[in-house]
Amino acid sequence: MNYGEILDNLYLNPLDVDETKTLEYLRGIFEFHFQRTPYWRKIAETLKPNLDDIFQGNLKNVFENIFNSGLAVDEDFLRNNWLEFVPTNYRGRIRFYQSSGTTRERAIGHWDNHYLKVLHIYLRQALDKIYGLDKIYNEEHQMKAIAHGPYGWYQDEISELVWSYGGILYFIGMETDGLKKVYAEQGLGAVLKILDPLVRYTKRVMENDRINLVRSAPPLMALFEPYRETIETAIISGVGINHEFFEILSRKFENTTLIPLYGYYLFGDLVGIHKGNEFWYYPNYPFTLIFPLKQEGGRYCIVKHGERGRVGIIVARPEVLVIKFEDETAIRAPPEGPFKWDGFGNPQRSTG
Repeated sequence: MNYGEILDNLYLNPLDVDETKTLEYLRGIFEFHFQRTPYWRKIAETLKPNLDDIFQGNLKNVFENIFNSGLAVDEDFLRNNWLEFVPTNYRGRIRFYQSSGTTRERAIGHWDNHYLKVLHIYLRQALDKIYGLDKIYNEEHQMKAIAHGPYGWYQDEISELVWSYGGILYFIGMETDGLKKVYAEQGLGAVLKILDPLVRYTKRVMENDRINLVRSAPPLMALFEPYRETIETAIISGVGINHEFFEILSRKFENTTLIPLYGYYLFGDLVGIHKGNEFWYYPNYPFTLIFPLKQEGGRYCIVKHGERGRVGIIVARPEVLVIKFEDETAIRAPPEGPFKWDGFGNPQRSTG
């Protein structure tokens, strides 16, 4: 199980990964980690899950079977025992990353360097298909970008994306620990006081260069309002993304394309679509699978389209396998735009 095979055979077109290939890939990932990864070897010995039984039916059946087999990882265990999820003698190029810590204690997860390539291919094709960024930024019109965010996977991801358009990037790192709670309880002023270096450097850049793409969080978009005439694209993720916020923002940034993303430390960013009054996000199959779930008769079932449930996530890659519930609910969204699979919409997470 290695990324060379995946990129050559499976991932030629990330928006055209079908269910059969996803199931074949997922079965291979489970077999690999049950043999090679300390945590999953223990699970195989104690729970003795039968993969032949689990991998029966369509993808939705298999997703439900996985969660009904008791394979979800406890959040606190994952946060404190991250090394148990690294395959023994794994030969890839692994780097450990922390979660942002904006809503809760930071967690640590690892990526193979090749996953950045996988993620980039997904992001680039989705952003071009949905938002036409390749039509905006080219040899005649250079992308000049500024991005706010934590150091780690996020910095690598946004850098690769900007460079792929022939653009240049100002990356302004920020301390994100506990920020969502501060914002919810004390407001934007308290957040900006914590982020004073970011505020000063952002103003300095915006006054001296003609930035046309920004990547930031909803509360920080206020920093760009004086320069909105030059901003063509705003990529936004984090707390505060909802229909009302986008309506207000679209009036302030009348000529700006607004793009919602959903970020998570174990898999990076997912591309979102503003659909009516909702925001629908689509995982990068087959590496990340997400469905909202509910309990019926003692079993977990995927909710119907438009119904809200607790978010279930499967992160399945050669370097890491994690099955978990998020402390978050979302609605199940049908396929939309270039995506041939279900997404999830309007996620709501506690900031306590």
